[in-house]
Amino acid sequence: MDFTALLGMSIVCALGAMSPGPSLAVVLRNTISGGRSQGVLTGIGHGIGFTIYAFLAVTGLSAILVSNESAFTFLQWSGAVILLWLSYNMLTYKPSGKSAEHQNSGRRGFAEGFMISFLNPKILVFLVAVFSQFIDPNMTSSDSIVMAIVAGLIDTVWYVLVATFLAGTSIIDKLRANSILVDRMIGSALLVLAILLILKSIF
Repeated sequence: MDFTALLGMSIVCALGAMSPGPSLAVVLRNTISGGRSQGVLTGIGHGIGFTIYAFLAVTGLSAILVSNESAFTFLQWSGAVILLWLSYNMLTYKPSGKSAEHQNSGRRGFAEGFMISFLNPKILVFLVAVFSQFIDPNMTSSDSIVMAIVAGLIDTVWYVLVATFLAGTSIIDKLRANSILVDRMIGSALLVLAILLILKSIF
């Protein structure tokens, strides 16, 4: 495998993961409301969804999905629905008892992380664009699979690190103390993203 190509792909994927967006918003929100474990599981769920798209990209299935307008549109609308659902939960969230707040938080965090990743077709488009620059026609299938795994690991590790290092710090304590305000702000941002995605799909 060409180490330079792998390094270049890794840098681009890392920058993509670090860019602010709905994925980071959901990881932060779950870390604030459910603590480190919920935030970490959100990051792992997101990483699994991202890795599935990475494998689709390197195996050539991405070309089928991208060229199939109905499949792409379905994923776009599904992603918008998930964003609306998350936004509604955040905008209407009211703190309850501690036990209720943390009950099944890991499972919920994992599910939300996976859905916000897997139902975002832009991730597939991003990966197709990235891999097209670094995959050589002479690459073996094992080399391509390694690239997909590395891309997935980068995404997973980034969001897990965000949740791990923020939990228990003064930053997260301040955010938790203002959790309702934070939820309203993140929920509003996700609502705007969902509306923009819907408008883009319509027009």
